[in-house]
Amino acid sequence: MIQYVGVNDHQVDLFEGQYHVKNGMSYNSYVILDEKIAIMDTVDIHFTKEWLANIHNALNGRLPDYLIVLHMEPDHSASIQELLEIYPDITIVGNAKTFPMIEQFFPFLNINHKEVVKEGDVLVLGKHSLKFVFAPMIHWPEVMLAYETTTKSLFSADAFGKFGALDVEEDWKEEARRYYIGIVGKYGLSVQNLFKKVAGIEINTIYPLHGPILKENLNYYLDLYNTWSSYKAEEEGICIAYASIYGNTKKAIEELTTELADCKVEVFDLARCDMAEAISKAFQYTKLVVASPTYNNGVFPPVEAFLHGLVERSYQNRVVGIIENGSWAPTAKKYIEQYFSNSKNITILEEAVTVKSSLDEVSKMQIEKLACKLKSI
Repeated sequence: MIQYVGVNDHQVDLFEGQYHVKNGMSYNSYVILDEKIAIMDTVDIHFTKEWLANIHNALNGRLPDYLIVLHMEPDHSASIQELLEIYPDITIVGNAKTFPMIEQFFPFLNINHKEVVKEGDVLVLGKHSLKFVFAPMIHWPEVMLAYETTTKSLFSADAFGKFGALDVEEDWKEEARRYYIGIVGKYGLSVQNLFKKVAGIEINTIYPLHGPILKENLNYYLDLYNTWSSYKAEEEGICIAYASIYGNTKKAIEELTTELADCKVEVFDLARCDMAEAISKAFQYTKLVVASPTYNNGVFPPVEAFLHGLVERSYQNRVVGIIENGSWAPTAKKYIEQYFSNSKNITILEEAVTVKSSLDEVSKMQIEKLACKLKSI
């Protein structure tokens, strides 16, 4: 029997200190009840008492045999010490990279029993058995997954997670994409390597460390993860990301969106929007338009943060249009191009737009040409 013992967090406003989570977070933990009992990961330190109460209720008077540590990030490992204080004879199960991290986070922790597992090792609990699948750099080096062979369940660590607490109804894909691109997006190759490892394994249920347990239509979630990790677009469309100082660059964007009225377009004011959402939307669509005033001989800071967020996450396989603005020496286009100079398979359109202070007939014609090109490719 697999029982959920995780918690919901509606106190957090910024997950990892940077991602807005209007619907909170879940920190998932599970108990496998069999001849031997395994607890799968812990929770954030702010919810230790609630989690320990959930553990107590699930055990119903029994003692746990194992704590399986799939991922050492503190939102999943912070309650290890408190668990050991109550159950000092529990065996901590991790890999060779797990235990040095435990020592770093808990330098005074006394572990009486530990078991170091290797790739492919199996831990037998009774009817249930856990086979360990290493998943380094998804998105920490010690990460591993556990496949329960009887129920064909995959305990997936941070893979297949999403923002949002479990007591809130919301679309899975939007918040899962924002979570994946923001936190795991840089490590697409590692995710693709994991897909190769688990190819051919029958999976009935996915138990992530964030977000809902996934039981139905698993191909939907697997296909999305394959798309995201291979840096392909989900659908045809245009993400427009801009910032404007006095409103003239914004007017250029309004002109462009009018020209693109028959296309799927999402527009983000980078000085005001959720940056993580804007970045995730750039990954969602086939095309991107970046518009920036020239600022200190470069690009406006919110645009620079956006561009950094893209290239840091290996943005590739996209078409990019550029709109720049400048009153005496427009240089934003040059710096936007430089950001993508080492990116794979980025096509920067020749049909760029240069606004000199405000729109005129020349820049309006350039916007029309850019729109025509975006619609034609």
